Order: sequence, then structure tokens, then C-alpha cells
Amino acid sequence: MPTTRQLNISLPDDLADALYEQVRSGRYADESEVIREGLQALLARDHAVETWLHEEVAAAYDAVVVDPSRTVPVPALRARLAAEQTGNV
Repeated sequence: MPTTRQLNISLPDDLADALYEQVRSGRYADESEVIREGLQALLARDHAVETWLHEEVAAAYDAVVVDPSRTVPVPALRARLAAEQTGNV
């Protein structure tokens, strides 16, 4: 069984109310369970962002370094986006 550590945290009223509501709803047994799941979700999101940065963003950057013609100049991009908004594509 993993060891645990008791913590004392402070939350703004709206977050404390949301925490207690999660327990009152019966979805969670206690406040600690809500915090654990929330922290696990945060860690999973951070891991997903790091993976995306390393696997996709870095690869796209490397491809642009090799072939700068793959980029779109900012003024051209703005014009294209403006045309899409007005339906003039």
C-alpha cells in the first residue's frame, strides 16, 4: 500500500464549494479522492502536452528549418484568415 501524507490546503470559496459538491453528489467518497483525481488529470494533461511538444511541434520546427518555404508569411496568413471570415475564399 502506498504511503500517504496529510496536507493542509487553502482554496478560494468557489473551488471549495465545487470540491464539497463533488463529495455530496456521491461521485467521490471524500475530499482527498477529489483532489487525487484532479491532480492525476493535471499530470496526465501535462504529460500529453509534453509529448505533443516533443513529437509534433519539434518535428514541425525541424521540417521548417530544413525547408523554410513550408512557412506562410504573417501578412499572407492574416489575409487568408480575413478572407475565410468574410467568405471570400
